Amino acid sequence: MSILLSNAVYNLIPKREKTRRQKPLLEALLDLNARQWAEFWTGSERILLFVFLFSDSLCYTRWLAWTCDSIDFYSVSLSVTNLSGQFGRDTTDITRAITLTLLLRSVGAILFGIISDRFGRKYPLAFNLLLVSCLELGAGFVQTYSQFLALRCLFGVAMGGIWGLAASTSLENLPVETRGLASGVLQEGYAAGCLIAAIINLCLVPEQPHSWRALFWCAAGISAFAAFIRLCLPESKVFLKARANARMREELLGLRTSSWGRTKIFFRETRKMLKRHWILCIYAVVFMSGFNFLSHGSQDLFPTYIQISKGFSAHDATLMTIIGFCGAIVGGAFAGSISQYIGRRLSLILFVLLGALFIPLWILPTSFAGLAVGAFCVQFGLQGSWGAMAIHLAEMSPPAFRATFPGVVYQVGNMVSSASAQIEATGGNNLKTTISVPINSANPTGQKIVPNYGKVQGILIGCVAAFTIIVTIIGPENHGYEFEKHRAAFEEGGADDNAMMSEEMPGNVDVQKADTDNASHEKATEEMVENVY
Repeated sequence: MSILLSNAVYNLIPKREKTRRQKPLLEALLDLNARQWAEFWTGSERILLFVFLFSDSLCYTRWLAWTCDSIDFYSVSLSVTNLSGQFGRDTTDITRAITLTLLLRSVGAILFGIISDRFGRKYPLAFNLLLVSCLELGAGFVQTYSQFLALRCLFGVAMGGIWGLAASTSLENLPVETRGLASGVLQEGYAAGCLIAAIINLCLVPEQPHSWRALFWCAAGISAFAAFIRLCLPESKVFLKARANARMREELLGLRTSSWGRTKIFFRETRKMLKRHWILCIYAVVFMSGFNFLSHGSQDLFPTYIQISKGFSAHDATLMTIIGFCGAIVGGAFAGSISQYIGRRLSLILFVLLGALFIPLWILPTSFAGLAVGAFCVQFGLQGSWGAMAIHLAEMSPPAFRATFPGVVYQVGNMVSSASAQIEATGGNNLKTTISVPINSANPTGQKIVPNYGKVQGILIGCVAAFTIIVTIIGPENHGYEFEKHRAAFEEGGADDNAMMSEEMPGNVDVQKADTDNASHEKATEEMVENVY
């Protein structure tokens, strides 16, 4: 109890000396080199940043990659009405695909997180993106409801690996001073992907005969492109340094450990970490369950809510979705930035409160403008609160497991919240409202009874917001923790909290020794990125 009280009362705002030692944000951003920018943008799964030569100047394309993950996932939410017609199923049956995807994401997080912490960031992430691409492509060709559910189950496994790998790749290679902003930009790659999916659904889907299938095929192509770009960029420099440090320590001790030997050490250290941090693991799952309920409760059924409960067209619902995700992107970047100064937990709490305050504006308006403003404000708060999430989890994690731990607790939280869309669909079917519709033979009175999805969403979001605020207040925070200096989990003693890499080891440690088989390729790629000027 004393620890919980201390977290809630004394440690909510970081001590002043921690923030005083940091560089100003603008100065830290200007100090970043081309490789760090590229690793962030590709690792964050957004729509990518790669390098183009134009005369002697360097131009970055714009984002690339966790956006891909989000486009693939949100394709179902945008297509609920079309899928219902395609398979002859109601909304509750179609949202089961969302539930199954969320349920199985934790499997992918465990699998790909372990591979990444053991073998590196680059190839697991590239393979993960290719797998997502193939499954999304296949979903566009299914003919039956059962085939669709099976593909979305497999997609859930593949999707689960992306977030942990993306966060570890992007954040560990950046200076501490920039990680708050980077976390906000990284996390809102999800909102950016949803926005892009909404634009594709608005502009492309109605214009060609393949209907909803075109959205899935576009998403598959974007993910394949992201995988190719990730393959063109080098392995995480921090991971290579940790691997070289481990080999240097072995040489000093006169040891020689095989690859299989390191894998056995990795699992031994994993057991040690779980035994030592089991309370933290449980807390993090509870914490992420609340935030995932907030996210999916306010997003997954929103287009359906606007069309059915408010009587707007699919076109108008998509426009409101785009406006809402614009609010999420702005809120996420802002929340991540201020978390660098006021602390991760306090920024989370303030933005959840802000989003909850606008719930009436989400439910009550009947005009396009009113609902659009409500969507923007609620998403600015609720999704904005996620801006500090990636860095908060990375700093909270046992440092040797910063790809596995954040990814697994995030996706187990998704698993717990997986039924949010079905809860809302079922609740709406039992809580009705009446809307005005054009008078016709089907509605001679001009009135129609429809599910009241808005009220159900408002109740769910309000209750979960209160829960997440309480859980966040009593939780731990390691603001500004330099986890990149920690030893790797495949090294004996790597799971110890104080297992730091040797300080005397140069930053540009012999990468060739750390990755003998791929040294030439990594060196050539790194020079292309860093010396393109």
